[in-house]
Amino acid sequence: MRHDIAEGLRWLAGHRLLRMLAILLAVTNMAGQIANSTFVLFATERLHVGARGYGILLAASAIGGVAGGLASRRIVAHLGTRRSIILGAAIGAASAGVVGALARDVYVMVACMAASAFSATVWNVATVSMRQRIIPDRIRGRVNSVYRLAGWGSMPVGAAIGGAIATTFGLRAPWFVAAALRIGVVTVAALALRPALFAVAEAGAQTPRETLPVAT
Repeated sequence: MRHDIAEGLRWLAGHRLLRMLAILLAVTNMAGQIANSTFVLFATERLHVGARGYGILLAASAIGGVAGGLASRRIVAHLGTRRSIILGAAIGAASAGVVGALARDVYVMVACMAASAFSATVWNVATVSMRQRIIPDRIRGRVNSVYRLAGWGSMPVGAAIGGAIATTFGLRAPWFVAAALRIGVVTVAALALRPALFAVAEAGAQTPRETLPVAT
């Protein structure tokens, strides 16, 4: 098992594009949990929603996710993987910022929840489908497990940070922090995820190579 884990780590660490995406995913998920960790309190104490209103907010998120799933194929086909990733990150950043600055009632929050879930689905479809294409079959599970560890492992950290921020600065503050981190993700993605990285990775996927990364 240690050998398998090490192999997945080495492959991901040596693949410039996927390594960068894993880091961006970790920051994005951490930002999401910074806001979401106190979401129940924000909804009940700032938006003054009851059980029914809270259910509506969760339903809006589900609807946004389904809409993103239905639209993602066309979005990726039209914009390409790179621009779809940047679009998803930008919508997520805007949603968090609007919640912090403007959400005073359930209606604005419904729109932001739906938009955030939509953006997350677009990101996932673009990145996961690309990983499926470019990671060699033999080690796909190992590399994906390391990639997902980066993405999911940052979430408890974000939850702890979000609770501390809300306790110190109030329930809106985590949304501003989340928005700032997500803006950073958008900026890095736009500047560092160059089209050539995607072209090299996709071209390398057409040539069978069992263990070595194709983009450096």
